[in-house]
Amino acid sequence: MANHRQRRILVTGGAGFLGSHLCDRLLKRGDKVICVDNFFTGHKSNIRHLINHENFKLIRHDITSPLYLKVDEIYNLACPASPVQYQYDPVQTIKTAVHGAINMLGLAKRTDAKIFQASTSEIYGDPEVHPQNEAYWGKVNPIGIRSCYDEGKRCAETLFFDYNRQHNIIIKVARIFNTYGPRMHPKDGRVVSNFIMQALQNNDITIYGDGKQTRSFCFVDDLLDGIQLFMNSEDSFRGPVNLGNSIQSTILELAKKIISITGSSSRIINEPLPKDDPKKRQPDISLAMENLSWEPKIELDDGLERTIKYFSEIIKN
Repeated sequence: MANHRQRRILVTGGAGFLGSHLCDRLLKRGDKVICVDNFFTGHKSNIRHLINHENFKLIRHDITSPLYLKVDEIYNLACPASPVQYQYDPVQTIKTAVHGAINMLGLAKRTDAKIFQASTSEIYGDPEVHPQNEAYWGKVNPIGIRSCYDEGKRCAETLFFDYNRQHNIIIKVARIFNTYGPRMHPKDGRVVSNFIMQALQNNDITIYGDGKQTRSFCFVDDLLDGIQLFMNSEDSFRGPVNLGNSIQSTILELAKKIISITGSSSRIINEPLPKDDPKKRQPDISLAMENLSWEPKIELDDGLERTIKYFSEIIKN
């Protein structure tokens, strides 16, 4: 890219859903990318096309252990992010969120690197404020089955802001809402991947609860636009900033939409709602719109069609 100063960039969780797409973009921009992943939820298939790229390096590493590299920027994306994944080993999930943040912040301090934290809408818990803005502190159960992720990410935010205040590290903290798109893991248990896989195989689509709970779905390309604009914004704009789609859908509406797009013969069945599952989730993205001139552009139908095409290929192969 013309007039772009090549940077040496570390992406933790770089073989995952979001991380692999980010690696693509950074390499396309002309940067050197070091992708770090322990392959617990990430997959080599997501980055196989990058292995022979001259500016790409893959390191198999768990960020709960320190890493010693010289980098200009760090994107800390490493952490199991769906309930199925993060509840498999909750202690390790907390370690990844907290020890991982400490290790990456330590690396940022040693190398004077700018660092991005992929925080989450889950820090708001089961919210009493709707839509959720960044000033809201959240309503989180500290001892529930989702707490390993929710509280781990909340603690990571604390660490980022303390390192900023204490050591003057340049931080960027984004609270990422539901994101979907190609390279999602087909068995991650998230609602979009669950519904698509069930619909493509004409299996019953499982809705937990009555389906009236809401989510806001942001296509991966839109989210990455927001992350890159945020990372390149003024150093004084640290966040936290909500990144997600402000248009909400009910889970039932999503299921019906996926059945329609796939032409599936799936029936919708209802199961009891899991414990601590949030009833509402919708970002107030005013801060991102004001400071980054960012908002999602890709319509849900368009994004779902692209995602369904990806999952169709997985099933064929």
